[in-house]
Amino acid sequence: MLEQQTCAEKAANTVNTVELSTDSAKKINLMNLTRQQMREFFKELGEKPFRADQLVKWIYHFGEDNFDNMTNINKKLRDKLKQVAEIKAPEVAVEQRSADGTIKWAMQVGDQQVETVYIPEVDRATLCVSSQVGCALACTFCSTAQQGFNRNLTVSEIIGQVWRASKIIGNFGVTGVRPITNVVMMGMGEPLLNVANVVPAMEIMLDDFAYGLSKRRVTLSTSGVVPALDKLSEMIDVALAISLHAPNDELRDEIVPINKKYNIKMLMDSVNRYLSVSNANHGKVTIEYVMLDHVNDGVEHAHQLAQVLKNTPCKINLIPWNPFPEAPYAKSSNSRIDRFQKTLMEYGFTVIVRKTRGDDIDAACGQLAGDVIDRTKRTAPHRKNNSDKRLQYEIIKLSLNE
Repeated sequence: MLEQQTCAEKAANTVNTVELSTDSAKKINLMNLTRQQMREFFKELGEKPFRADQLVKWIYHFGEDNFDNMTNINKKLRDKLKQVAEIKAPEVAVEQRSADGTIKWAMQVGDQQVETVYIPEVDRATLCVSSQVGCALACTFCSTAQQGFNRNLTVSEIIGQVWRASKIIGNFGVTGVRPITNVVMMGMGEPLLNVANVVPAMEIMLDDFAYGLSKRRVTLSTSGVVPALDKLSEMIDVALAISLHAPNDELRDEIVPINKKYNIKMLMDSVNRYLSVSNANHGKVTIEYVMLDHVNDGVEHAHQLAQVLKNTPCKINLIPWNPFPEAPYAKSSNSRIDRFQKTLMEYGFTVIVRKTRGDDIDAACGQLAGDVIDRTKRTAPHRKNNSDKRLQYEIIKLSLNE
């Protein structure tokens, strides 16, 4: 069973260690706290809990990270906060802008980098957020997987990507204008292997005092960590996307290796359990399916996929594969994608071919790798599959108490 502390318990464990100090290494980063945790933090300081509501609004609604500018908080409290706390989001190491308007940022997290992608459209603006430094699930078509796994991101490193992007895009605090309308946990890493930090970060995204996004506009994408997915609905209700990519276990074992641990039936049963209690996306899940030429894109694969999904309310996103150096795949032709789409639509499914965005700056789906070097000059990717898998499955065991 997945064990999770309540917000109050986690906050208490955090704030009980508070000591007045000017040492920034000992200061609490308030971006690591949800509003409920921040209320506990203020109570520990001997202050009224409602101060947390004010502070959360300053940080996320107005984009403020300087206590001195929080004018509805008295100076004595501001001075106390400066001694024990800080507001610190990841800094941008490198920014790249695509011809189509997509922006990719390499965000500095400690001595490493993760990538965050901003995708503007006419009626929305979506931010693709990372949850880990690297990924150990070793999906063979994904650039991130070639880098191996390093560590989980903290709450502040996750929500801080949203804060930093909002700061750059602008419009903080402008009534009726949102710089970011949708957040998708589809960046680097597997979110369900970092639920302890991903869930609080999503709570902040949903909080009306912070970003106030509706739950249908916050999407968690997973390759299928079934025990964590089974507990997710008890923790938060957000839109769900499944990185399926294959219609049978033999093929999925090969290209999405976590399938060897949690096969397609186990995964889809878990998805249906989640949908039975979630109303975040009108009771539907998004199925992500990357199109690999003559690997998983045949008409026979479409028929198999229809059988897999026949009892699951869903929409299907077909994703043209985005190449990266040394990858053993090719992009499906438009004609093969079209046949695949039409076959599924004949079964009555809603099927969308995702428009590729940001591929000229390696910001498209499957291309995020946490570096900004010229990939045409990169040597063969260094993969640490065996050690990373062992490490990541140990994380699974610890997280899920198996």
